[in-house]
Amino acid sequence: MHGDCRQRGRGSHDGSQHSCRPGMPSGARMPHQGAPMGPPGPPYVGSPSVRPGMPQTVMETTRKRTAPQQVQQQQVQQQVQQQQQATQNRARSAKRRKMADKILPQRIRELVPESQAYMDLLAFERKLDQTIMRKRVDIQEALKRPMKQKRKLRLYISNTFNPAKSDADDSDGSIASWELRVEGKLLDDLSKQKRKFSSFFKSLVIELDKDLYGPDNHLVEWHRTPTTQETDGFQVKRPGDVSVRCTLLLMLDYQPPQFKLDPRLARLLGIHTQTRSAIIQALWQYIKTNKLQDSHDKEYINCDKYFQQIFDCPRLKFSEIPQRLTNLLLPPDPIVINHIISVDPNDQKKTACYDIDVEVEDPLKGQMSSFLLSTANQQEITALDNKIHETIESINQLKIQRDFMLSFSKDPKGYIQDLLRSQSRDLKVMTDVVGNPEEERRAEFYHEPWSQEAVSRYFYCKCVFFLQIQQRRQELEQSLGVRNT
Repeated sequence: MHGDCRQRGRGSHDGSQHSCRPGMPSGARMPHQGAPMGPPGPPYVGSPSVRPGMPQTVMETTRKRTAPQQVQQQQVQQQVQQQQQATQNRARSAKRRKMADKILPQRIRELVPESQAYMDLLAFERKLDQTIMRKRVDIQEALKRPMKQKRKLRLYISNTFNPAKSDADDSDGSIASWELRVEGKLLDDLSKQKRKFSSFFKSLVIELDKDLYGPDNHLVEWHRTPTTQETDGFQVKRPGDVSVRCTLLLMLDYQPPQFKLDPRLARLLGIHTQTRSAIIQALWQYIKTNKLQDSHDKEYINCDKYFQQIFDCPRLKFSEIPQRLTNLLLPPDPIVINHIISVDPNDQKKTACYDIDVEVEDPLKGQMSSFLLSTANQQEITALDNKIHETIESINQLKIQRDFMLSFSKDPKGYIQDLLRSQSRDLKVMTDVVGNPEEERRAEFYHEPWSQEAVSRYFYCKCVFFLQIQQRRQELEQSLGVRNT
């Protein structure tokens, strides 16, 4: 039989028993009676057991010390954890800072009323980011659960007959034989990678007529192993010139594994074959519907008459149900197909077709995985965010320049004085110097040679300005006919 098919053989498994205890190496001796099995100290007990009369320091010196390599490994692990935590904190702070950098100041919004449209877009972007993040989390949780889809697997069973040839040179041609083919394909398979026929099954057994082929040669089996190579079909060839009745037993490969319920439990829950998690969920639904949970102790379940018949106890913990289900779950029933291998030449072109319901991976799962792994959109969004940050930064710089120009145009002298005082305060803060006003007033800086010239120029300008005012005043009085008294 093609595809790791083999006949059933007889064999025995020789299991040897070892006298040594589990977990002990050969040749190891047990400690004497009364000796502690673990090292003393806080890692194993709450407080060290000190004998009466023995000083505490004696017990402390006998404690095992941590090896230098272990200490170094612990320090390295702590450093790695600290670095990871610092990286996460920086990422969170950078994200908050980027979000804050996008917001326009209130003063700019007052100057430019059209900027309110940008703020509305920013609020919408925040909501959209939250929605996308929530959907990404939902997709990640959905990918953890199996996503299956019901499909039809069409099974084709056909056979050919090779009559005996008297003039054949080899021994195979001189004996009549037939060949059985079992093939199949998935209907409406739109996936790019076609699944092999054998990948849907865990095992395939073909049972031939026992009277014709004997008790040791009437079974042909194929079982999946970790090294099995998938194939598109199976072929079985046997000698014979008469029609043979055969039975095909197909065991589907359920992922995750499914189990057949005990008949009593199946009638109670209304399911025949299902996964373990689905069975436990159905049990919990039955418990809630019939209010079997203890009102005082929620951990316990008060069994009704059906539960008592199935679990054979009046009361049990919900945590005990998975263990008790082990004896109530059986392997699923195989698919049984009865077929006749005909040697009639008129039946050679006939092919039997059967449709089997199988579960395949939902194609949406691949799209969801590719969506999570896609970084093209994220790169584009990052580039646009950088442009927005640069634009907002340039707007803030223009606002600072505008405020400077307006303040300087309103009061040049006062603004320059305020600017100098501000820079003086900043300089003191930067140089960590508090300063003393009296010392600053009498500083040697004002006794430099250029100070005399600067003072002279200052007074000269004042005098010139005063003389100009006096001259303009006289001209004005003369024009108005006013004489000095």
